[in-house]
Amino acid sequence: MALTKLRVFLADDHAVVREGLKALVNAQPDMEVSGEAADGRSVYQQVQQLQPDVVIMDVSMPEMNGALATEQLKQARPRVKVLALTVHEDKGYLRQLLEAGASGYMLKRAAAEELIRAIRTVAAGGIYLDPTLAGKVVGSFVRNPTGKGGSEGIELSERETEVLRLIAAGHSNKEIAGRLNLSVKTVETYKARSMEKLGLRGRAEIVRYALQHGWLQNA
Repeated sequence: MALTKLRVFLADDHAVVREGLKALVNAQPDMEVSGEAADGRSVYQQVQQLQPDVVIMDVSMPEMNGALATEQLKQARPRVKVLALTVHEDKGYLRQLLEAGASGYMLKRAAAEELIRAIRTVAAGGIYLDPTLAGKVVGSFVRNPTGKGGSEGIELSERETEVLRLIAAGHSNKEIAGRLNLSVKTVETYKARSMEKLGLRGRAEIVRYALQHGWLQNA
C-alpha cells in the first residue's frame, strides 16, 4: 500500500533557502515538496491550485508579506496549515502570524530536525512555537492577559472549551460547526462567551491560553 505523503509548499524569496528546504523535506519518507514561490502573491495563487497540506511561509517577502498571505490563504483554504519560518524573534511578528491563522512559528536558525517536527505537528492539527520563544510567549500572557486580573478560577463549559481549543488549533468557525454538529452562529456565540469570560482578545491570546493549559497536543 502506497504511503500518502504530506504535501509541503515552500514560500521564500531566497532561492538558496528554498533549495535547502526542498532537500530536507524530500529526504523524509512521509513528505514531498509540491510547489514553491518567491513572493506572497505567487504563494496565494499557487496554493489555491496545488492545495498542499502545509505551507512553510517566510515572513518577509515582496508583493505580499507572510502575514497578509497567510490571512488570505486561511480565508480561501481554511484547511491548509501555515508554518511561519523567519529570522524575526520579535513577539510582534509572532502575534501578527498567529492572528492571521498560522499554526506554527519557527526561527530559521532552528535545527533541521526541529523543522521536520514542526511540519508534522501543524499537519496533525497542533500548534508549534519555536522553543526559544514559547516560554516567553506563554509566560508573558498567563500572568495578566488584559490587565483585568488573571483567568484562574474561571470555568468554561465543555462546549466553550471545545470551541476555544479548535479555534486555537487553526480551525475556522465553519469547520468547527461541522465537527461539533452546531450552527456557525452557535459556534460564534460560544467563542464570544468564552473569550469574554477569560478576557482574551484575538486568536494569539487564545493560542497562548491553550498552550498554557496543554490543549494542543492532540487538537
